[in-house]
Amino acid sequence: MSDAVLEVKNLNAFYVNHGLLGKRTVKQILFDINFSVSEGEILGLVGESGCGKSTLSKTILGLHTDYDGEIIHYTSRPQMVFQDPKGSLNPAKTVEWIVEEPLRAYGKYSREERKERVMDMLEKVGLGPEYADRKPRELSGGQRQRVGIAVALIQKPRFVIADEPVSALDVTIQAQILELLLQLRHEFDLSYLFISHDLNVIRQISDRVIVMNEGRIVEQGSPQEVFHSPKTDYVKKLISASLI
Repeated sequence: MSDAVLEVKNLNAFYVNHGLLGKRTVKQILFDINFSVSEGEILGLVGESGCGKSTLSKTILGLHTDYDGEIIHYTSRPQMVFQDPKGSLNPAKTVEWIVEEPLRAYGKYSREERKERVMDMLEKVGLGPEYADRKPRELSGGQRQRVGIAVALIQKPRFVIADEPVSALDVTIQAQILELLLQLRHEFDLSYLFISHDLNVIRQISDRVIVMNEGRIVEQGSPQEVFHSPKTDYVKKLISASLI
């Protein structure tokens, strides 16, 4: 697909356990997963806890390697925004150090160039220069998530996986972070795979939706198709539960 940023074809993922006396057990987690993400698209991935969402995201980014099938990236340096920004940010370092770290690892920029890019990125995620010297414990949950987004975008990726990025935030802050992600999509020409267990969040932000259950895709289509004309009993139950 010429306009795709990602294609996943016939993906099966496994957890392999090497037990005592050399005994090896294999548990399949993902079953025959097929989908693509188009340029500029927000593809929402929804499902209950334990359905395989996180395993899928880790496999796509190369963090889980026991799989077969094809994962084709059409962009370089895909990144992830994590669910728990507090857990993903180094508590001993300042915001400036944390956001700059991917640029240091990349090794392409001078110290002055790195600092300029970091300050510009902090401004773009809604954090002024006064936040540069703060540490994660001095920030609110929403501010920490903004730092996490800055870290993900500092190398200018074109494809980002957002793994439950607002689930740890209250409703008001959730709305602000979702609005920020939409704004950044247009500014940086981003495509997202947006993962959540919350149907209401997926409804708000997605151009297209995939529903997973027990490691399989059970429905996919536009939000209108999936949420207003569900084809499976599982999706009907999810929708009913979200309205309670």
